[in-house]
Amino acid sequence: MSATVVQDFNHIERCKDSLYMGTPPRGFTDTKLKRICQRYMDRPRFVTLYDPQKRIPVYSAYTFKKTEGDRRVDYPWMFEPQLAEVDGNGNMQPFPTGYLHMKFEDSQAVLDDYSDVVLYERGHLNPDQHQSTPHDRAATYTLTNVVPEIREFNIGPWREYEERIRVRLNNFCRGTAYIVTGVTTRGNMIRRNNQDRVAIPEDVWSAYCCTEYDRNAPHNVRIRFPTYAVLAKNAKEGNSVNEMPVQELEMFLRSHLDVDQNLQLFYDNCISPSPLPLYLQHTI
Repeated sequence: MSATVVQDFNHIERCKDSLYMGTPPRGFTDTKLKRICQRYMDRPRFVTLYDPQKRIPVYSAYTFKKTEGDRRVDYPWMFEPQLAEVDGNGNMQPFPTGYLHMKFEDSQAVLDDYSDVVLYERGHLNPDQHQSTPHDRAATYTLTNVVPEIREFNIGPWREYEERIRVRLNNFCRGTAYIVTGVTTRGNMIRRNNQDRVAIPEDVWSAYCCTEYDRNAPHNVRIRFPTYAVLAKNAKEGNSVNEMPVQELEMFLRSHLDVDQNLQLFYDNCISPSPLPLYLQHTI
């Protein structure tokens, strides 16, 4: 089965590997959203919940890979054919140099949407520096993993946050770290040819879950495990990235996203499986 736009992330082999306990964030009820199993070179790399009307992802979810954090080489930008047609081999495809059929433009953002906007950068939700292999990195360069981020925010506070989390998870996460990064919107759009094309995020948020972590880490690090979150304004000023417990982020998202009150980013709130039965805990 090679389909990329799927009914359920769990139905596709290895798609659910990008999700803690194989479980996607709960509470996203909008039936118009598309679930993309992001396949590159015939392998699932991460997953994205995509809004074809706003032409941006609601979130991307991925596993963090330990890296040196070196900057990217040049990867081609890609699109998702399966948002427009159910055929092909299910892989994301590089944008052609010439004509791209209108049906693709109807269902997702294209390079022209970003070409004349000076204020905004293409901001990755799953960033290449959180991936290590060339193929995993290349797969992050699909526009279905990208939102318009104010340039000063993208290259300033948000890039610093991505690096801070990279170093923290590199140094203190001993198992797999699962990350979900997404956005909220308020109706502002990038326009092209007098048409609303791509929604501009109001906020960018992220949360990670790592249940196997260094119990001897410094206290100010240990309190940020097994799970922690951040929230920031996609703005030129007042755009600092605020760290917070995941439940605090979820409370904010319940009132700023089209979700129900059962919103939960990680299965069972990413509670670490207890290493000892409860009745033995007090003996330590």
